[in-house]
Amino acid sequence: MATHAHQTDENAQWLTQEAYDRLKSELAHLSGPGRQEIVDRIESAREEGDLKENGGYHAAKEEQGKAEARIRYLTSLLENSYVGEAPASDGTVMPGMVVTATIAGNEMRFLFGNREIAGDSDLQVYSASSPIGEAINGAKAGDKLSYPAPNGKDIPVEIHSAEPFTG
Repeated sequence: MATHAHQTDENAQWLTQEAYDRLKSELAHLSGPGRQEIVDRIESAREEGDLKENGGYHAAKEEQGKAEARIRYLTSLLENSYVGEAPASDGTVMPGMVVTATIAGNEMRFLFGNREIAGDSDLQVYSASSPIGEAINGAKAGDKLSYPAPNGKDIPVEIHSAEPFTG
């Protein structure tokens, strides 16, 4: 596996050690025993005969496609990520922070970074590459800014706080 992208690579994604370990374990399962389980199900369904009306075969093939896509995604994510301590708690918005902000008049609390960091948390997540993510990355508590919505209107944002995500 490739070495992790360095923290200064702007496309690198920050992951907690917990998220990295969980995703690495999922990838190992999917590309090993998980992949074999699906292949076995496809084989046994294929032996049942007519593939046109074989629901088990089609379900297994669809599951195989989803699993292979997840394997590609996880491989890419893990190769292009860096693991580290949560960012310092100085109120600066950066990946790995839980941000409280007023966006278009609505107070929101969300995780800024990759959805995989959130794990089982029910926090909403905004990626650093989303329009709002690009606008708020590097902003500090108290900053007022805006970003363009798809309809061209500017959406006002006021950052209230940014605290490290603790899981």
